[in-house]
Amino acid sequence: VQLVESGGGLVQPGGSLRLSCEASGFAHRDYVIGWVRQVPGKGREGISYISNYGDKTYYADSVKGRFIISRDNAKNTAALQMNSLRPEDTAVYYCKAHNIMGSTADYWGPGTQVTVSS
Repeated sequence: VQLVESGGGLVQPGGSLRLSCEASGFAHRDYVIGWVRQVPGKGREGISYISNYGDKTYYADSVKGRFIISRDNAKNTAALQMNSLRPEDTAVYYCKAHNIMGSTADYWGPGTQVTVSS
């Protein structure tokens, strides 16, 4: 089982980044995919989730209207389009997979750093 994030980096305030999450080793369509971020010294914040077939999404108030989550079960991938980035969006971003039946533990990627700074 593997989740791998990519697409992080340094961007100026107001800019955009697109994070990708590639999954392998499990049935992608049986899992809710989420994006969670963490600032050093603070707890993790779940910012966006998408249902196993992509028909339902959730956004935290902190990112609503700026971020868009998507998934492609045929390619076992998910993405987070981040627009209008702010310095407070600086964090390590993790991809997470949660089984819809709760029959496995959650899977996590190693994370990708996003830094928003001028």
